[in-house]
Amino acid sequence: GLIFYDTKVTVMNRVLNATVQRTADHAAPEITLDPLEIVGGEIRSSENSYFCQAARQLACVPSSQLCVKLASGGDPTYAFNIRFTGEEVHGTSGSFRHFLWQVCKELQSSLLSLLLLCPSSAVNKNKGKYIFTPSPITYAEEQLFHFFGQLLGIAIRADINDETELEALCAEIASQHLATESPDCPNKPCCKFTYLTMTGEEVELCPRGRHIPVGWENKDVYATAIRSLRMRELQTPECMTAVRAGLGSIIPLQLLTTLTPLEMELRTCGLPYINLEFLKAHTMYQVGLMETDQHIEFFWSALEMFTQEELCKFIKFACNQERIPFTCPCKDGGPDTAHVPPYPMKIAPPDGAAGM
Repeated sequence: GLIFYDTKVTVMNRVLNATVQRTADHAAPEITLDPLEIVGGEIRSSENSYFCQAARQLACVPSSQLCVKLASGGDPTYAFNIRFTGEEVHGTSGSFRHFLWQVCKELQSSLLSLLLLCPSSAVNKNKGKYIFTPSPITYAEEQLFHFFGQLLGIAIRADINDETELEALCAEIASQHLATESPDCPNKPCCKFTYLTMTGEEVELCPRGRHIPVGWENKDVYATAIRSLRMRELQTPECMTAVRAGLGSIIPLQLLTTLTPLEMELRTCGLPYINLEFLKAHTMYQVGLMETDQHIEFFWSALEMFTQEELCKFIKFACNQERIPFTCPCKDGGPDTAHVPPYPMKIAPPDGAAGM
């Protein structure tokens, strides 16, 4: 039967809150990250990345300690706290959001080599999407994939949206579904039964393929061989198993089968644009300020002239994430219903001033 997206998310959130394993009387695990290791945005070694620093420090923490209730309200609970060496940060939200943002950047880069940009993005399909790097993995890489799965679950419980569309993998991981699309067309005429893998290695499509020319009579065999090669690469069972194990240690995998990949992307990544009207409706004015004050009207007028790229930069400056949720529990509850972070946006007078 037909189940609306809002209904699915409501059920999902209730189950997540019902499967909490770390109670309020247990202190959150804490990790210490060294920002100097990535100063200037350049990371000298994958071991110095935030992803690997966190993986090492959380390796001995039971997964039950990372299963917390959904983040809500002004002081949300996250799976772990983050302390930056040499920095004094008030609260936990900003540092946690910054950590996830940085990790997403690292996963998209070639530094960790866990993910590969989807090859079909070259023809404007699945742009911005990533797949597992199709190659044999070591035990150390298996542990990193397991931690990657845990981070996916942690991000779902934290309800933090990010521009990196990695979470759509969750529904694929849960359902083990592979799309049956046509193989990539070669970008130049092929003469032999060889083809490039996703990692750039030329392989033979059949025994002695380097010596077998491609002609009209065997073109279908050639296309079928390419398709089989791509499907074998996309399956990556070792990576999938490790990520599923990590993800399943944080959230029930059965939940993900109720959402389509697109719905999972909406639930965890939000929309790739900022809805100013929704942001206005979730803004709180403090210490005597009102929406009708002239400088407040100037503020919103200025934002209305921003491009979507500029609005994303403003959101990143304001709350340390480039995407924000497009829905909030307050729409279904009363005036005291807790907002999903980072809502509500708060506008207050300058420090030391009673108003403007």
